[in-house]
Amino acid sequence: MNPRPRLRSRIGLGIAVAAVLIFTLFPVYWMVSSAFDGKASSGGQSLLPQEFTWDNFAFVLTDGGFGTYLRNSAIVALVTVLVSALVCLLAAVAVARFKFKFRTTILMMILVVQMVPLEALVIPLFLQVKSLGLLNSILGLMVVYVALSLAFGIWMLRGFVAAVPVELEEAAYIDGASWWRMFRSVLLPLVMPGLVATSIFSFITAWNEFIFAMTILGAQTDQYTVSIGLKSFFGLHSNDWGSIMAASTIITVPVMIFFVLVQRKLASGMVAGAVKG
Repeated sequence: MNPRPRLRSRIGLGIAVAAVLIFTLFPVYWMVSSAFDGKASSGGQSLLPQEFTWDNFAFVLTDGGFGTYLRNSAIVALVTVLVSALVCLLAAVAVARFKFKFRTTILMMILVVQMVPLEALVIPLFLQVKSLGLLNSILGLMVVYVALSLAFGIWMLRGFVAAVPVELEEAAYIDGASWWRMFRSVLLPLVMPGLVATSIFSFITAWNEFIFAMTILGAQTDQYTVSIGLKSFFGLHSNDWGSIMAASTIITVPVMIFFVLVQRKLASGMVAGAVKG
């Protein structure tokens, strides 16, 4: 067998993979490179940092007030993930396991909500938050983000719960387990991959979202999240690119850490589900 065609195919595959990696990772590299470049603020950034410095990060975290924005975003994201995960899981169990009136109607309403563009919900949610007296506060923003996460989370987790055989739950009851013991030891490990997926969606929504945050928080600058804080480095006639890239790098780090953590949970949940199923 002639090894040349195989070698050529491997070389072609390697070039294609390298091209995809460069296309995907170059924006990230440019962001990090500009964040450490002392001349990036004046628009003189290049492929390699001309003047390596930490000043951009120091300015963003001190004079730029980004430490406060990071704290607010961390609180909002954490509460959103925990509350939405709990509510979505319990609601998914209800619609997947129990028969009740208007069950099909509720499922159709959940599906319809996912079809509505988020921009169309800005004014209705703004009016609801205003009626609750939660405008200009991160508590009101948490309520909005949890509401935005519920439809997707319930619909996704419903499929995971429905895929778990009812016989496993019945076997746990026969062995004398309570509902809570069955839920914790049997059902939860099997639906863990879906729970992690919904948590990822909730976290991304709470961490990166801008329109609702700007609408709900208004001019309350001490309540701003990172997405709004990043906007402060954009000027009317010029932009502070060094600070923008440094702030963008800081925003990216917690997201990367979160994904590393949930990937481990996702893998363990899949293994547990495969073993128990």
